[in-house]
Amino acid sequence: MRVPVIVDFSSPLSPSPSPPTAPRRGAVPAAATTIAAVHTVLPPHRYPQEDLTEPIGDLCLPPGADRAVLRRLHASAGVRTRHLVLPIERYAGLGDFGQSNDAWMAAGLQLGEEALTGALKKAGLGPADVDLLVCASITGVAAPSLDARLAGRMGLRSDVKRLPVFGLGCVAGAAGLARVHDYLRGHPNDTAVLLTVELCSLTLQQRDGSRANLVAGALFGDGVAALVARGSGSGSDSGCAGPGAAGPSVVATRSRLYPDTERLLGWDIGAGGFRVVIDAGVPGIVRDHFGRHLRAFLAEHGLTTDDIGTWMCHPGGPRVLAAVTDALGLPGDALDSARRSLAAVGNMSSASVLHILQSIRESRRPEPGMWGMLMAMGPGFCSELVLLRW
Repeated sequence: MRVPVIVDFSSPLSPSPSPPTAPRRGAVPAAATTIAAVHTVLPPHRYPQEDLTEPIGDLCLPPGADRAVLRRLHASAGVRTRHLVLPIERYAGLGDFGQSNDAWMAAGLQLGEEALTGALKKAGLGPADVDLLVCASITGVAAPSLDARLAGRMGLRSDVKRLPVFGLGCVAGAAGLARVHDYLRGHPNDTAVLLTVELCSLTLQQRDGSRANLVAGALFGDGVAALVARGSGSGSDSGCAGPGAAGPSVVATRSRLYPDTERLLGWDIGAGGFRVVIDAGVPGIVRDHFGRHLRAFLAEHGLTTDDIGTWMCHPGGPRVLAAVTDALGLPGDALDSARRSLAAVGNMSSASVLHILQSIRESRRPEPGMWGMLMAMGPGFCSELVLLRW
């Protein structure tokens, strides 16, 4: 089965003077990580949002139930189209968690291989060049993990280092990139790959009319993304082929856990698999805390929000994007790249922010020297910030 790829998107700026303790504005630190390539793969079953509303109602609601809330959620989610890993009529036949997880495994391996192959090709590299493979997913489980199965399937070296990650959810695209950067600072001659496999539709709970399940059914789509990163000593400037090969570079990262927020976002795991937890308090937490923490992080590097030319935010939904915009005092169009991604493919959990990054690198191509901020939030409740420089 051949899988189509969709992308599109983003925003501009100029630097301002920095204090003596901050990194020089015109230079990226010697230990910086270069993002050599990003590649997104989407499943072939693409649906307009309005064509999914009633079938998802059939799946989640009992016969005769009022569908007013369902229809309102689908209309206000900011989603125009989504890609599903299975034809929509197949979901009713997934009788239990085992069958859903088997579907995740089969499709995850296929789509993961396509994403990894595409990203490595863009970077001018092959499977034998990979020193570390980080594989993040919150929509299925396996042991041996997907990364172990892909290593043999794709011909990665037998000494490749692997790190399967479960539980980070939507934040894993940003957090995975941050941890890859940490690794490459200590192994500057290495090449690391981040793979995010999120088949969110397989977690939809049948006969569950809770608001959280209906929100998930209105918002989430399926997708897989791979990012290739190279350390400062790996010859990254000359070893990359394809569009956007010159960067960006990761300059710094910041993680943040918010106390007493564990029940805001995540899974309740039971016989039916992953039952989504989405609390209406998420936008409030973002408004109350996110702006202060991000500004403090930027200040450590002699920057303010005005210095950021490209904002890449995980598209958690319209209310979350509005909260981020308010918390940071951003112009109304600053997060348009996230809104376009949400409209085109829905919220793909950890793969979404990489989808946005790919589209900016390959379509917009920011000017050399432009600062970027890649950010996401997820279960914990937590946030992850990645400061970039083109």
